[in-house]
Amino acid sequence: MTSVRRRTWTAPDGEERTAWLVDYRDAAGKRRSKQFARKKDADAWRVTAEHQVATGTHTPDSESITVEKAGEQWLKGLRTMRDDPLEPTTIAAYDQHIRLHINPRMGAQRLSQLTAPAVRRFLDSLMKDLSRPMAVRVFRTFKALITDAQERGQVAQNVALAVKIRKAPRERSKATPPPKDDLKAILIAAAKSEDAKARAIVELAIFTGMRASELRGLPWSNLDLREGTVRIDQRADAKGLIGPPKSGAGNRTISLPPRVVKVLKEWKLACPAHEADLVFPSAKGKPLSHHVLMKFHVAPLLAAAGTPHHGMHAFRHAAASLWIEQGLNPKRVQTLMGHRSIQVTFDTYGHLFEQRDRDASDAAAIERALFGDAT
Repeated sequence: MTSVRRRTWTAPDGEERTAWLVDYRDAAGKRRSKQFARKKDADAWRVTAEHQVATGTHTPDSESITVEKAGEQWLKGLRTMRDDPLEPTTIAAYDQHIRLHINPRMGAQRLSQLTAPAVRRFLDSLMKDLSRPMAVRVFRTFKALITDAQERGQVAQNVALAVKIRKAPRERSKATPPPKDDLKAILIAAAKSEDAKARAIVELAIFTGMRASELRGLPWSNLDLREGTVRIDQRADAKGLIGPPKSGAGNRTISLPPRVVKVLKEWKLACPAHEADLVFPSAKGKPLSHHVLMKFHVAPLLAAAGTPHHGMHAFRHAAASLWIEQGLNPKRVQTLMGHRSIQVTFDTYGHLFEQRDRDASDAAAIERALFGDAT
């Protein structure tokens, strides 16, 4: 039975103080109490506690922990996880979310005292102070650390799951491939360059659409220069650690044009042998950093071609646009690009598919106008 009673006592300063205690039994039958300054608040909490105990969603404050402590134990668990471990850069991002954005706002709050309105205010503050993508990532981290605490019995329910992120108007992020004249200039500059590694990087990037991280982590064993294919099943992260692609869709095999095979064969003869057997190793045999790859290999070629404004991702867009122009269907382009969903492919390159279809339709219309339907 839950009850509310008045408590009075004399404070050290001699004044009489009053508080209101809610006495109740938890789901295990243990007697507990919670104190409030106002009877109104005590009565409201009594109703809530009765419902939570009855539905098995009550966690006493003494058995709960703060959001900050929940974040610490969640990160510790991620760092020691042996089955399907996360990349260090991913864990570092979660740690940053907690230190910079969650703890300053909610760190001292006990999980058992969290309410949906409080979580809504927290989410609103994230949306106000951060970019929408960052706010969404931080809130996902927040929900994940509470779920972890729930699984440990430190809170009965994750109230954050009831707080939804309001949808923003969807904006298509259209890719703009480099003009063909720019690509030709870059390939000509590569052919003239004495940097065989740079030639191989640029040729492979333009004709396969591989991400820079995938190029940096590519081993020679994944290249079949006899059959003319490259198998992508690993990448190098920002710290140079080799790991799997960020999603299962990143595992794929791409055919290589003869010109790329030729360039790779030339580079293989010049490539220093190292234990890691990387196609593009550093002087120490480790994966090239993105900075070194760009500054010392790609950027000089772009400057020689007169196209210094392009970057590695422009080569990825170039590959996609060339495949689309050749008539590949969206699903095939998705596979070759390693996109996790067809929606990503359409959001990024949908306008190129539409343009291709319009061009084909226009060409057919011109033919009919000239020769009629009998041709």
